[in-house]
Amino acid sequence: MSRLLSIAMVLAVPVSVVAGCLAGPYPAPWGAVLGILAGGREYDPALVTVVVQMRLYRVILAWLVGAGLAMSGVAFQGVLRNPLAEPFTLGVSGGAAFGAAVALGMGWNLGWAGAAIFPGLSVIPLCALAGSLLALAAALMLSRRSGGASRETLVLAGIVVSAFLSACISLFKALNEESTASIVFWIMGGFQGRGAADVWLYLPYFGLGTLVVWRYSRELDVLALGETQAMQLGVDAARVRVRLLAAASIMAGAAVSVCGVIGFVGLAAPHLARMAFGASSRRLLAVSGLLGGTLVVWSDIVARTILPGGAELPVGVVTALLGGPFFLFLLRRKAGGGA
Repeated sequence: MSRLLSIAMVLAVPVSVVAGCLAGPYPAPWGAVLGILAGGREYDPALVTVVVQMRLYRVILAWLVGAGLAMSGVAFQGVLRNPLAEPFTLGVSGGAAFGAAVALGMGWNLGWAGAAIFPGLSVIPLCALAGSLLALAAALMLSRRSGGASRETLVLAGIVVSAFLSACISLFKALNEESTASIVFWIMGGFQGRGAADVWLYLPYFGLGTLVVWRYSRELDVLALGETQAMQLGVDAARVRVRLLAAASIMAGAAVSVCGVIGFVGLAAPHLARMAFGASSRRLLAVSGLLGGTLVVWSDIVARTILPGGAELPVGVVTALLGGPFFLFLLRRKAGGGA
């Protein structure tokens, strides 16, 4: 059964890519889409531009973001030994949102709107990524000053950092009313207008984070046994925990920096993978990545097609609508004594 599920998830990736390239207000026949994706040159240049530049890179980014958030969720749940943890537990989401809010507000006031570090890349994602990394650093510093980087103090420090940054965002919106709409829309998350530059921006952080969490997948299994057992098996729990949290936060923070806040993916994908394939961290990372990427791609397809006239919902709204009931299911399952 697990082998069939694995094959189905692998096949779902190309199917999702094709479906993502078909979705949108501009009609694109599926035969032409397949031909363009296969490298055909005999098609209408306008259609090629729509399929490749406007849709394919968007689908690739959505899949990478979903996979990164899902693998971050595996790392967070394993390190914090909390089945309800997700990539934003340590205030990473709040830090990225604050960085973007500052960039949007300053850009509006100082005429930076449309400013680019290099063609096609806005300054907003870079500020958001910087904010997420600073939030992680603040949480780690607070936890160490409060009795060491244990999982309990890390969670509490993350809650403090997240609450503080949320208040800062509210204050910033109150002081910059003209940019409030832009800040709110960005925070809700989405892939509208995203392209190749955003893929290349996110890819190095996705690759680095994946390599680190994969490298420490064995240690992640050991940490699940408890700190005492980890020390007896020769694992430096504090050092491994910080490295895994840093890698997971980099992936999640970079994801937030390119598309805004997309919640519940890091919660839902690891749990679905765990229910189907068990708790081995290496297998969880692979399966959760496939599930998370596919989930975000299809959420983006729904966001693009559910409203008439070419209007789009924020993808973060779609994932929240899907994730809310799933979160309640997990709570009921845990309260009922489920694993």
